[in-house]
Amino acid sequence: MPHNGTMEHNTPLISTIVAGLVLAFAFGVAAQRLKISPLVGYLLAGVVIGPFTPGYVADQSLANELAEIGVILLMFGVGLHFSLKDLLEVRAIAIPGAVVQIGAATVLGAGLGHALGWPFGAGLVFGLALSVASTVVLLRALQERRLVDSERGRIAVGWLIVEDIAMVLTLVLLPAVAGLLKGEATTANWETVLWPVAMTLGKVFAFMVFMLVVGRRIIPWMLHYVAHTGSRELFRLAVLAISLGVAFGAAVLFDVSLALGAFFAGMILSESELSHRAANETLPLRDAFAVLFFVSVGMLVDPGIVVREPLPLLVTVLIIVFGKSIAAFFIVRLFGHPNMTALTISASLAQIGEFSFILAGLGVSLGLMPERGRDLVLAGAIISIMLNPMMFVLLDRVSAKIAAAAEVAKQAAKEAAAAAMPAQPRGHIVLVGHGRVGSNVSTALRRAGADMVVIENDDERVARLQREGFTAINGNAAAQEILDEAEVAQAHGLLVAIPNAFEGGQIVAKARAVNPGLLIIARAHSAEEVTHLRSNGANLVIMGEDEIARAMIARLGVDAVSGDAAASPIISATAPASAGAVA
Repeated sequence: MPHNGTMEHNTPLISTIVAGLVLAFAFGVAAQRLKISPLVGYLLAGVVIGPFTPGYVADQSLANELAEIGVILLMFGVGLHFSLKDLLEVRAIAIPGAVVQIGAATVLGAGLGHALGWPFGAGLVFGLALSVASTVVLLRALQERRLVDSERGRIAVGWLIVEDIAMVLTLVLLPAVAGLLKGEATTANWETVLWPVAMTLGKVFAFMVFMLVVGRRIIPWMLHYVAHTGSRELFRLAVLAISLGVAFGAAVLFDVSLALGAFFAGMILSESELSHRAANETLPLRDAFAVLFFVSVGMLVDPGIVVREPLPLLVTVLIIVFGKSIAAFFIVRLFGHPNMTALTISASLAQIGEFSFILAGLGVSLGLMPERGRDLVLAGAIISIMLNPMMFVLLDRVSAKIAAAAEVAKQAAKEAAAAAMPAQPRGHIVLVGHGRVGSNVSTALRRAGADMVVIENDDERVARLQREGFTAINGNAAAQEILDEAEVAQAHGLLVAIPNAFEGGQIVAKARAVNPGLLIIARAHSAEEVTHLRSNGANLVIMGEDEIARAMIARLGVDAVSGDAAASPIISATAPASAGAVA
């Protein structure tokens, strides 16, 4: 190494990270300007720095390892929002659904392999590679639409976990059965096949038991200990050490995938009250490494395959986007779930990713699948990932049409009822949001016997409220038709319990326009939010920090109202617009 007083800057790791992130940013901004998903820009950035295009070529192996860190952090974050109870609740649909979908895609892929003249083993590996969805793409789509914590999101994540376990088994089993699939009976038999399967299942079971027995005690205790030190830096480091350490340990000691290990670490930690803080601490790194994942996918793709293999590539994409999605749709419907749930699951699974690359590479190295098959898998992956955001755009349009049709039918029914018996003002209370604050408010109102309507945009919460006997409306209260459905014009009071003050201001303004005499109470987190809500027509705005300050002062026995009350920010910031209105 030369000692000339300068430092070598063109290292593979640094250049791969810099080139990947800078180009991803540039292409991502361009994609956003064209009103398409930034994911497309990230993928194109990978194509530009890949080995199949002229100019700079990034280190593919390093890019893949960096992307794997993103998968680990992403799955850890999902685990933080996904309890063991949630996983068990969806097992009845996730297990058979994933199995049927994997089977359908494998049969379709094997059929294409047969049409291309490949032996059975090649078609089988090719079909399996087309059957498993990308963790990053699926979760990114769900997170953008705030569906991870919904019933649809839990089914999709549970489905994904079953797919991951199936692929772990496949990767371990494939080398053992390679001889049988190639017809080499002398080098493989069923005894050598059953033993690896039993060992793999045993290791997965042992890992789950270890996490439930040992991890459930050690991981939360460790994070609580670090939290009590008061060091934010150490807390962030502890979260990263737990997520990466458990994932790596699961892979080394139990032969479990890194993603699955990280998911279980997050799921164990979800039982701690520090889970929300842990999720926020990993968010910046999670986003950065997720971008590198898409860049690494783009680097694998040879654009020339579009010209060399147009028809096989088209059929491959159709199998990925439509074949397994149709199978997923029908099994979700067979289990009695509504069309929107089935369509959401289908759209989420209409792509392939990281496990597909690993499986295709292993198939080629074992001599089971030709390199042509691997190229089709890689090209099909990038095209399906590029198409996936469009699938969700179509889903959103279908959802809007279904909602509009339902609204028309509901309005017609309401008008018919009004013609038969004119509606009388109920003087009810409308509660917007049923999270931590809203649930406490609704409990108190119900005990008081108040006539109440709840507006909530989380499907599962609405279903639970309706089962408990509440009048609950599913939708965004900022939409005029939702406020009309809640009969705000006849309401006595409106309680805005959502944390988003900007959206709350829209709700307050529309409600005030409909009902000028309505008593409106909202919540805020800052003085600016208080001003915003009051300017839109709220009578009273309550800020959590002020209420805490009041309680502290009251405990000290100090009269917070006496003296120069007008000068106190605690008093003035939350004072009602008019005393008469609040009274």
